[in-house]
Amino acid sequence: MNMEKKHNCPQCPLRQRYDNDPKSLLGRFWRWHINFCPGWKAYFTSLSEEEQSWIRANYGFNKYNDK
Repeated sequence: MNMEKKHNCPQCPLRQRYDNDPKSLLGRFWRWHINFCPGWKAYFTSLSEEEQSWIRANYGFNKYNDK
């Protein structure tokens, strides 16, 4: 049985805080947290290259860069 895992990262309340105010305490916590979160890694690596590029540009995220 092949069950695809659904990620909650796009709807994460902390991510929304970052999007609304990147300098807020909770927004900065979310940005720090994605550097080691296994759920974020699974979500991020499941995205297309274009979506990963968008995240890299908008969040300054440079991990999991296999190239």
